[in-house]
Amino acid sequence: MRMRVPSRVSVGSARTRGGAGEPQENSLGEFLRARRSRLAPSDVGLGTGGRRRRVYGLRRQEVAVLAHVSADYYSRLEQGRERHPSPPIAESLAQALRLPPDARSHLFRLAGLNPNLRPDTARGQVHPELLHILDASHQAAAYVLSPSFDILAANAHARLLLSPFAGTDEAGTDQNLLRILFTHPEARTYFTEWPVAAAGSLHTLRLNAVRLPQDTDIADLVTGLSAGSADFARRWENGAAIGLDHAYRRVVHPAAGHIELSYRVHGVAAVPGQHLLVGSPAPGSRSAEAFTYLAAMGGQQP
Repeated sequence: MRMRVPSRVSVGSARTRGGAGEPQENSLGEFLRARRSRLAPSDVGLGTGGRRRRVYGLRRQEVAVLAHVSADYYSRLEQGRERHPSPPIAESLAQALRLPPDARSHLFRLAGLNPNLRPDTARGQVHPELLHILDASHQAAAYVLSPSFDILAANAHARLLLSPFAGTDEAGTDQNLLRILFTHPEARTYFTEWPVAAAGSLHTLRLNAVRLPQDTDIADLVTGLSAGSADFARRWENGAAIGLDHAYRRVVHPAAGHIELSYRVHGVAAVPGQHLLVGSPAPGSRSAEAFTYLAAMGGQQP
């Protein structure tokens, strides 16, 4: 008796088989495929090695890298073999594909998630790649800033370094670095290069405002500081000359004294305007000793 061989079904088709043998819609996979086809590598900060592509759009592997998931997992999402990404993965996909708010909400609905679901903490808003670098920066002060200079995450060294400005937020500091600079009474004493720090921060904020015109947090910050600080209002109108990488290099900590740090600035194309600052003292310097002393003091606190 001859066996009948079923026809081959492509797992990448718009419909795949469900458990009961009924076809299922692959709306999530189709949506992901359509959104990546609209983005060029240059849109997300990726290069092509000078080679022209026959097909416009991002490749699956490129979206996987941007979203910090495996290429196999992302392929299963597009093919409909995986239909229920977790909220953090859905958020990473939305960031990787540069989705505006309405498209992000649609993605969450297709994944069976609440479109209004947001990270529970400021740290939850940080891109996973930046969090990985922050958590690995054991001998440095590391913190992540939003486009409006909110402190989204900070490691132990950064919290100790900014402890003179302690507040009530989860990072242990006033949650906005520009408000610290322009409104805290100790800021101009603490930041020994205050004019440099202020100019660099304003320059970066202005760039973020141009690149992210829909960011209401930036607009609210500028409005609030312009009303509360005549110095900020004047400097904002006049502009600034230098960038973020020159800011906050020398400070005078009330417990540890003078500390000088060299900063590296990290960004991720998927989250424009979000920056990780990692500051380290020169090995063997007086600043390194002060930094070690500050860390030891922190370890003694309950």
